[in-house]
Amino acid sequence: MKREDINNNSIVMGKYDVIVIGAGHAGCEAGLASARMGMKTLLLATDLGTVAMMPCNPSIGGTGKGHLVKEIDALGGEMGINIDKTFIQSKTLNTAKGVAVHSTRAQADKNKYHLEMKKTIERQANLFLKQAEVIDLIYDHDAGINAGKDENKKEKNKKIAGVVTKTRSCYFAKAVIICTGTFLGGKIFIGEASYSSGPSGMSPAIELSKNLVNEGIELRRFKTGTPARVLGSTLHYDLMQEQNGDERVTPFSFLNEGKSLIDKQEKCWLTYTNKNTHKIVLDNIEKSAMYSGNIVGVGPRYCPSIEDKVARFKDRERHQLFVEPEGLDTEEMYIQGMSTSLPEDIQEKFYRSIEGLENAEIVRPAYAIEYDCINPLQLKPSLEIKNIENLFSAGQFNGSSGYEEAASQGLLAGINAVLKLRGEEPLILGRDQAYIGVLIDDLVTKGTNEPYRIMTSRAEYRLLLRQSNADARLTHISYNIGLATENRYKKAEIKNANINNEVERLRKVRLKREAINNLLNKKNLQNIGDNIPSLYELIKRPEIHYSDITKIDKNSPELSYTEKLEVEARIKYSGYIEKQMTQVAKMNKLENKKIRKNIDYNSIKGLRLEARQKLMDIEPMTLGQASRISGVSPSDINVLLVYLEKEKRLNKNVES
Repeated sequence: MKREDINNNSIVMGKYDVIVIGAGHAGCEAGLASARMGMKTLLLATDLGTVAMMPCNPSIGGTGKGHLVKEIDALGGEMGINIDKTFIQSKTLNTAKGVAVHSTRAQADKNKYHLEMKKTIERQANLFLKQAEVIDLIYDHDAGINAGKDENKKEKNKKIAGVVTKTRSCYFAKAVIICTGTFLGGKIFIGEASYSSGPSGMSPAIELSKNLVNEGIELRRFKTGTPARVLGSTLHYDLMQEQNGDERVTPFSFLNEGKSLIDKQEKCWLTYTNKNTHKIVLDNIEKSAMYSGNIVGVGPRYCPSIEDKVARFKDRERHQLFVEPEGLDTEEMYIQGMSTSLPEDIQEKFYRSIEGLENAEIVRPAYAIEYDCINPLQLKPSLEIKNIENLFSAGQFNGSSGYEEAASQGLLAGINAVLKLRGEEPLILGRDQAYIGVLIDDLVTKGTNEPYRIMTSRAEYRLLLRQSNADARLTHISYNIGLATENRYKKAEIKNANINNEVERLRKVRLKREAINNLLNKKNLQNIGDNIPSLYELIKRPEIHYSDITKIDKNSPELSYTEKLEVEARIKYSGYIEKQMTQVAKMNKLENKKIRKNIDYNSIKGLRLEARQKLMDIEPMTLGQASRISGVSPSDINVLLVYLEKEKRLNKNVES
């Protein structure tokens, strides 16, 4: 609504610099970042029980996702710190593969995770947490001005001014961030039953969707789901495979490196579906909301329901599932890999067909949930909505899935809202700088037709984006914008210096032939001759690790475990890293070529029709971003490059 349309029945409650709508993982990071950067910030939740709620899997991290959490931490976010306080089991995945894809995953005590994050928010200076449902946004319709295709014709642009709640209370702000998760237009499906609801039976947010559409924002329906929760005391653990955590815990937060975080880890369990399970599902598949046609939203391809798994992979005799505790003070167990929208009686039958779950008592049935989200092509790389000034969005509202993806966007949206209010350039992370950069660039440049999930395969420069170097890549950036603390920055600088110094030292050190050959003999490797390699050259061998070198080199410095990992990674993959750096340098030539706003792409001769349409819709900020738009070919980029060079020369001539 327009500011001038606020009537006498409305209650003006206060003024803020930034308002965040929703207090899930995106909203928490957005609110904390804004407040820590000095802005008076209001964080609104429909229910305070939803703060950092884990309605699905009670875990943080995993393949690709662990990288995001490390980056959130390096940038001064809270997710890594919070999971380090509240995890009950930790494991690093993909350790048999290269270091670039090592990813940490931690099982959380979900209620403790929520309470610790809520406590952090309540104690944060400049941050005010309130329970309220936002039903409308307030705009100044004549505040911003955008140039149209004709420079002589200016068209007015909306600018955000605040929010209206269900109780008709008005809160004014200079910037607003939408982080509604799966609450916006939420609808739950269990068999033929369906009803309006947010996740975990929470109240949905219904009215805001209609008002966003009325303001020209394109919404779509996506879908996700969650498995049943069963009572742990009714399970037969002796029939399942025990899954333990790592002996050495890898903390998510850089600030916790070297600390002992937990005395005892909880067990998880592995079991499998079977032919009987699959028969029960297939015999009743028409009762699933997914297959009856009741659900119109698009679901995540990389997290399929058990109906999808059984129907699509009929040759598979079994599918694995993990039984994971939801916390230390509850008997509820999460059945990972078994989301469904089948009726409750069918759920009970197929869960009980699984070894170890024969007597399982379901305490919360599985369900699918549909919700409203934005087409992310309407966003700038800063996560600001294009046609509404100072309105940002993050998380599942942007078409992504997952707590980590949400938190990453929330952090960047919070940072960029503050930078916009300061009159500074936005923080846009490159694809070579962070997985967060890959995530956001994919959303705003390529769009998505399903809930987007980060994966290591999406990052073309993943060897540069290791978990172990997240602080070296990002902490200085966060410190320079006023988010990362000086203590964190200095600690990161010391760590990076330790690693750099050790790599350089290893280049120069050569031990006696006898010491090296003793090491090689223990590994059944061929001895060296007269040409004695440096320790750096030795570590480049696949069979030799930095830990081997420290046993024979008495002058090895005292390094932390993570510093040792990074020293080895930089040496072993140095050749590949150099190749990727060369690729990055080439791409940066395109990234450094800025594209001005309001170019009339229809006037550029040589551009194909599809390219013109895509370029006008997405409005790329750089030539590099334009090159990643689906439907824009290399020949289109060449045409655009020539156009920009001509425009540059013309501008120089005019100035001279």
